[in-house]
Amino acid sequence: MKLSHTFLNHFETLEDPRFTSHSNLRHNLTDILVITILATICGADTWTEVSEFAAAKEDWLKTFLSLPNGIPSHDTFGRVFSLINPDKFEAGVDPKTALP
Repeated sequence: MKLSHTFLNHFETLEDPRFTSHSNLRHNLTDILVITILATICGADTWTEVSEFAAAKEDWLKTFLSLPNGIPSHDTFGRVFSLINPDKFEAGVDPKTALP
């Protein structure tokens, strides 16, 4: 499976908020975003459920995500999303500049 360029382009201008702090960057922001969106679509309502979804689907997720250090913990998901500016997350990219 391959992620659509359009999907990834939506978040390409979103700055990784962890670069402004002294966080341990063990997990790719793209991996965290994709897992969270997929888990939410599948009914996850908490960071624990997001992490459990990812652990259950790890083999499949590895076919299109990097996951250099495995599945992020529920604390990592929560910490990353607490740092993301919600307006910037929602805004994404200008549709005129997205790849077809």
